[in-house]
Amino acid sequence: MTCLTNFLMMKIFQFCYLFLFLFLFSCQNNTQKETTATSSKTAMEKAEPVQWVTYKAKNNPTGKSIVLVTGDEEYRSEEAMPQLAKILSNYHGFDCTVLFAQDPEKLGTIDPNYSFNIPGLEKLANADMMILFTRFRALPAEQMQHIDNFLTAGKPLMAIRTATHAFNYKDTTHAFQHYSWRYDGDKTDWNLGFGKLVLGETWYTHHGHHKHQSTRGIIAQGAENHPITNGIENGSIWGPTDVYGIRMPMPNTQSIIMGQTINRAGEYNESEPFYGLKESDIEVATVNPRAKEAYNPNDPMPPIAWTKNYQIPNGKVGMSFTTTIGSATDMADEEVRRLMVNSTYHLLGMEVPAKAKVAIVGTYNPSPYQFHDDAHWDKLNLQIADYVE
Repeated sequence: MTCLTNFLMMKIFQFCYLFLFLFLFSCQNNTQKETTATSSKTAMEKAEPVQWVTYKAKNNPTGKSIVLVTGDEEYRSEEAMPQLAKILSNYHGFDCTVLFAQDPEKLGTIDPNYSFNIPGLEKLANADMMILFTRFRALPAEQMQHIDNFLTAGKPLMAIRTATHAFNYKDTTHAFQHYSWRYDGDKTDWNLGFGKLVLGETWYTHHGHHKHQSTRGIIAQGAENHPITNGIENGSIWGPTDVYGIRMPMPNTQSIIMGQTINRAGEYNESEPFYGLKESDIEVATVNPRAKEAYNPNDPMPPIAWTKNYQIPNGKVGMSFTTTIGSATDMADEEVRRLMVNSTYHLLGMEVPAKAKVAIVGTYNPSPYQFHDDAHWDKLNLQIADYVE
């Protein structure tokens, strides 16, 4: 009996010892897991926020790269340019990097209203082409130097919509104040700034009734066989935005597409991205009712897309392509997208496809063009990381 009792007590002791060992091991393992999780979270918190997005082409036989620069308060360049970058990358083999306006105190968050910072412009040094869609930016000198170096090298540039008035410096001592859209200082070659010298025109007026008249693209006389018009039927380009007035002639330019102003057929609808304007609207406008002095917006029609041979002082000759149609909602139109893709090929000295593929990549639901206050962007909290694929 005593032997049996001793045997049972020994077994009980062994069982308790094993249980205690497993318990202590489990606690240690959980502690290690918690420490690892805490360390990973701390590392993530300390990691640099995503400040730009790069879309690498699966097949890039030419090795060409493009930097797309966004930053406007009204026409939603932060929506349009990532979509264009994905089209150029997925279908046409270009590596594309998209840059965004950001408050330095909130890096990684898109803030179109913040005019003083666009991280990543140093990537222009190795880029083959720049696509610029900004409005009234006042960037620091070290960032502007990258743009100036790019233009001095005579590299190809596509300028979209508000890029005619891309920069606005109120500080007359700023090193790049001459880039301002109304510059009239001592550097006479830069009269009226970047827009006039590099593109051919700066902003001076809207053309057509804002949110009430749309724009149809008519191929310019003499440009019928221009490669930029490949695959684009006359009159097939359409955008719900009005465009900008252009003072003609523009030296060293070639008009590619003219803008025909079209009246709305339906009612104004503020809740709809196109404000009730439709591509099926056909009535050609004979007056802009918004103008202080009545005029016929189609007599003459202004160019809405043109090329220019540019050369900034002490720089090489380069080519720019400008289009004043191109808001995020304009980009919903297949032919607007094709216009931009064709001009990319042309600017890079490549053969333009007969009919370039420009289908939307993923989902694309452009917002209506309009201004928003800072509270809107704070609430929206657009994260650049969300554009990463």
